[in-house]
Amino acid sequence: MSTVVLIGAQWGDEGKGKVTDYLAEKAEIVVRYAGGNNAGHTVVVGDQTFQLHLIPSGILYADKPCIVGNGTVIDPEVLLDELEGLKNRGISIKNLRISPKAHVIMPYHRIIDAADEKSKGTKKIGTTGRGIGPAYSDKASRVGIRVTDLIDEENFPLLLKGALEEKNRLLRDYYGIPEMDYNTILKDYQKYAADLKQYVEDISVLVEEAIKEDKNILFEGAQGTLLDLDHGTYPYVTSSHPIAASACLGTGIGPTRINRVAGVAKAYVTRVGSGPFPTELFDNTGDYIRKQGHEYGTTTGRPRRCGWFDAVVARYSARVNGLDYLAVTKLDVLTGLDTIKICTGYKYRGEVISEFPCGRDALKDCEPCYEEFSGWKDDISLVRNYQELPDNAKKYLERVSEVSGVPVGIIGVGPKRDQTIILKEMY
Repeated sequence: MSTVVLIGAQWGDEGKGKVTDYLAEKAEIVVRYAGGNNAGHTVVVGDQTFQLHLIPSGILYADKPCIVGNGTVIDPEVLLDELEGLKNRGISIKNLRISPKAHVIMPYHRIIDAADEKSKGTKKIGTTGRGIGPAYSDKASRVGIRVTDLIDEENFPLLLKGALEEKNRLLRDYYGIPEMDYNTILKDYQKYAADLKQYVEDISVLVEEAIKEDKNILFEGAQGTLLDLDHGTYPYVTSSHPIAASACLGTGIGPTRINRVAGVAKAYVTRVGSGPFPTELFDNTGDYIRKQGHEYGTTTGRPRRCGWFDAVVARYSARVNGLDYLAVTKLDVLTGLDTIKICTGYKYRGEVISEFPCGRDALKDCEPCYEEFSGWKDDISLVRNYQELPDNAKKYLERVSEVSGVPVGIIGVGPKRDQTIILKEMY
């Protein structure tokens, strides 16, 4: 038996969907433990591309239970649309399970999200506008509606009525937005409840039983370490905890149940939205990486900011998550560049620092210190054995491992399921 947590080691969009899909083949259960439909995982199987937002990537394997944990926030309309899309493409969804403790995104969450972001003007966070932050705010304020409430035919109308009275005052008096209609929301969400009820189960019990039966379990993260509410580049973060520790909190199991943690990192770095990004490229190289890597958000379609691999970020992620292995994705994107760089430290106020700074504005004043490497021209998309990679690509990967302090276990050389080089087995 092995329980593996797979996290994003940068600012998200590292290619976790592809790695999750690959590891799910040997897993017997796949669990999504945090975030909402602000996340997006792209998985390429053969000539088909799947874009998943809430459902664990393991759903593409018909024989595996796929769990949406209590640490997530669920927009029922989005989830049902995603399920319908999978069904229409011949994918079985019978093994989906949803925690009754997961919180529900309501229509007023989306409206408040957009209105609040607009009110910030030039100080926008870069939210997706999906209502994620307001839903987590209600959770922390103990006024949220959970899945167990949604499917409670007697209590849900009462809970909705109380919540909407408060939210309508906020919409009307603070944001100057028209009030929302109670009966419309009630009707829509009662239908969602009827459709989703069949998937609801106490997933803490389910996962614990699987552990006792020595099954392989994969815990799938969303977003990335640097977007973590506590450990990310606050305030330019998400509203949940993408780090490995959240797998326990967002599922309902103890920390002693986790065997190992793997981090996913691109061979370069990207970021979506606002916030500091020390290695960001504003030149033709940045444009080249964006074009070659198709760096546009799965959920939002926004162009991603691109930059060189940041070992300070990688070391920080290794420490915060306790990484055992690193999966380096999109190595093929760097093909064709004459020179490739790795940031090994920051110059900050006249000193070179090697650890990630904590101050709110400190990262803005950090200048990256680079090591340069010669690139390679050979197409590596068909390579399946490490020894067959160009020498310069191997030198680059070896240095990534050295400066990160984490052994590389998986290498991605393309978006497809089989475009993967395995150096270390995760289970």
